[in-house]
Amino acid sequence: MRSARDFFSPLAVGAPVPLREVPTRPSRAIHFFDPSNSKMAAKIPAMVGGVDVLLGNLEDAVKADNKVAARDGLVRIARDTNFGSTQLWTRLNALDSPWFLDDITTVMAEIGDRLDVVMIPKVQGPEDIHYVDRLLAQLEAKARLARPILVHAILETARGVANVEAICAASPRMQGLSLGPADLAADRRMKTTRVGGGHPGYLVRSDAVRGADGRYDVHGEQHPRTTYQQDLWHYTLARMVDACAMHGIGAYYGPFGDITDVVGCEDQFRNAFLLGCVGAWTLHPVQIDIARRVFSPDPAEVEHAYRVVAAMGDGTGAVMVDGKMEDDASCKQCQVVVDLAEQLARVDPDLAERYAAARQTACP
Repeated sequence: MRSARDFFSPLAVGAPVPLREVPTRPSRAIHFFDPSNSKMAAKIPAMVGGVDVLLGNLEDAVKADNKVAARDGLVRIARDTNFGSTQLWTRLNALDSPWFLDDITTVMAEIGDRLDVVMIPKVQGPEDIHYVDRLLAQLEAKARLARPILVHAILETARGVANVEAICAASPRMQGLSLGPADLAADRRMKTTRVGGGHPGYLVRSDAVRGADGRYDVHGEQHPRTTYQQDLWHYTLARMVDACAMHGIGAYYGPFGDITDVVGCEDQFRNAFLLGCVGAWTLHPVQIDIARRVFSPDPAEVEHAYRVVAAMGDGTGAVMVDGKMEDDASCKQCQVVVDLAEQLARVDPDLAERYAAARQTACP
């Protein structure tokens, strides 16, 4: 066990000092692209500024014989593109794959000064993060990088979920966690073939009505029984959010695979946002606007939050706002919304104008 005094010491001579606080940059949409796809790669410069995170994917969705081309393509794109306020991330191949070591050594040596985060798939426990942590420190020292590269882990196995708190605590590099529903479903032996989202078979049903003859109409022949679809991922997402909040890092909803179902995607993203997630993956440009909208608080909510915070003054006691009692706990809730709005206003001119109007209305 490492001493607490050593936790923020570099793991390699010459490596940058680990961060004591994870930067809270907006990451509402983590947009995946295949660097080996020339048509997709050509669109990247035009997407800069319109999405919070652009992620060059080297793992799943990249065929085995395209792995090297994807790696080389990512290096080329990173060198040729000015990303400005948009973050550049990459998802490396799994630690047990034949490509991981070449992935991490290449990107760190060639474009480490341009990368913000490396995403590690199928993380099983803190030992995986410890390995990546030490390796990154060695590569940072070799490349003479001035700042540490952060790590984002994907929960894709039952063991990973069972170890989620330890994973979050494994390194000061930890930036966040994402839910990987497809691989997790397979590992758990869940009986769903969907990538994210709910399932019509996972439901609850209203009680049967008892008829005049004393029998219950269990089949709903005379009194139809309403059904309500449930969320397969609610438990896992909530546990992940708690673990991330405990360690001051971000929780993210992963992919929503049905590109055509923009309504279902928005519902799933909004559930994640309300539960505490800060962003989600986008697999197609149509999902980017959904993520940007959903993971940005509504101006009406921002206005209410400003009103409560202003009314509470020093944050103690209780006040009445719009006929509702607000106290220190609700003030803290509102402060979360205010802080997010002010963070997003610094990078999104449209939101800056709308949130400024909300504040002016709340605090004339």
